[in-house]
Amino acid sequence: MIRKWFRKIKPVNTEQPPTVQQDPLSTDFNQNLQVLRLLYDNCKDVVFRPFLVGGGTKAALIYIDGLSNIQEIDSNVLAPLMQETATGLQNLSVIFEKLIPVTKIKEVKTVADCVEQISIGNPVLLLEQENRGLALGLAKWEKRSIEEPSAEAAVRGPRDGFTETLGVNTSLLRRRIRSPELKMQSMQIGRYTRTEIVIAYMEGIADPTLIEEVRKRLRRVDIDGVLESGYIEEMIEDNPYSPFPQVLNTERVDVAAACLLEGRVVILVDGTPFVLIAPVTLYSLLQSAEDYYQRFLISSAIRWLRYFFFVVSLLLPSVYVAIITFHQEMVPTTLLISMARSREEIPFPALVEALTMEFIFEALREAGIRLPKQIGAAISIVGALVIGEAAVSAGLVSAPMVMVVAITGVASFTIPRYTAGIALRMLRFPIMLLAGSLGLLGIMLGIIAIVVHLCTLRSFGVPYLSPNAPMNGRDMKDVMMRAPWWMLNTRPHLTGDSNIYRQAPDQKPGPFRGDEQ
Repeated sequence: MIRKWFRKIKPVNTEQPPTVQQDPLSTDFNQNLQVLRLLYDNCKDVVFRPFLVGGGTKAALIYIDGLSNIQEIDSNVLAPLMQETATGLQNLSVIFEKLIPVTKIKEVKTVADCVEQISIGNPVLLLEQENRGLALGLAKWEKRSIEEPSAEAAVRGPRDGFTETLGVNTSLLRRRIRSPELKMQSMQIGRYTRTEIVIAYMEGIADPTLIEEVRKRLRRVDIDGVLESGYIEEMIEDNPYSPFPQVLNTERVDVAAACLLEGRVVILVDGTPFVLIAPVTLYSLLQSAEDYYQRFLISSAIRWLRYFFFVVSLLLPSVYVAIITFHQEMVPTTLLISMARSREEIPFPALVEALTMEFIFEALREAGIRLPKQIGAAISIVGALVIGEAAVSAGLVSAPMVMVVAITGVASFTIPRYTAGIALRMLRFPIMLLAGSLGLLGIMLGIIAIVVHLCTLRSFGVPYLSPNAPMNGRDMKDVMMRAPWWMLNTRPHLTGDSNIYRQAPDQKPGPFRGDEQ
């Protein structure tokens, strides 16, 4: 029976998809057109426009409707080539130099080159008796304008964010960093999508070993398509089974520029506004770009508040369950009597109560994200209020538990990085189970397991808990507190060690003295 079942299993298809021909273009004009027509068979949006150059030489323009600028094709390509004054100028080099007023022109020599240029919106010009063609830089498609990132809003700071267009994103980085040391290298990933990926780094600041490691991991990716940077993120992580993110993603241009100046590598993916930044540490996930735009005393206070609620978001429900279940002697008598009075009619133990409320809260939060913006926020807030009040009135959960879950939810919103918040939301449930089984001892075991895991975690070779583990005093100025800018004169040790100093010494400001020149 088992053999018969195994016979029904079809073998996995590991063959590569059919690739576009790498054969060079022929001097036979009709043959070139026939090959391209076969490749684009049943493609209604691909236009083959045959015409005569100067009324004599056969030519054809191949482009995709909706990806190419039709007005520019009519005025700058077809109009000058079809005039009678173009008679005798049928050589492709002459056409390139004299007849086509287009800034970006690239020579194509193979069928694969033609398909690649046509696919990105650049029309390809083929000429009779020529074994090469011209790809004209006339791509044009609808794109989203530059807007403020909704997921990373800031009270003070730049408002522009990345878009889905790769060219716009690279220009936004160039606008921030106007140095030729900003290098951008391009590659394509995806058997069918051929998605363009750009690796950006600062030459002389970023570690060459890190740059080469990023290139190596990206070259290793072999997938049929890349539709979002999350595809790449999962393929290049050091530990894919860890709940903690090992690559930072952001929509903010200023965050990417700041990371470049620290010696990190930025990976831009065409078709998504989220860029990837590597390497990353736990503390960089808890820091906001706004920390560096406010005065250092305010930024340090907010950072401490964020660290406190980071712990609250992870442990508060577990501590409540452990104390109510095993350690009632730790609660003051008056508070214990009040909590016992609120729980006297609750039929479930504290662990079941906490798990139920946490599941409901996570469901409401997810529903608020998925619903349309006009009603999503209202549904999540009203739903939380109505369900919480109804659950307390029905005697299913106690009022203190509703308050604990609400504080935990608010604490999770203080974490600036969404991926780090998700990691805490996942870890909260197993720690609650440990707390309901072993009390505070179970919580300590869970914390020890998390710390051990974080100590072993790496992001492109950089320890996840650096600069605390291993300890580096030079980088501690920007971890637990944010030192003033005149003290942040060095770059992070593990990313910008090849170019340590970021500013001149003696930048500390002082009072104005009129006698000083």
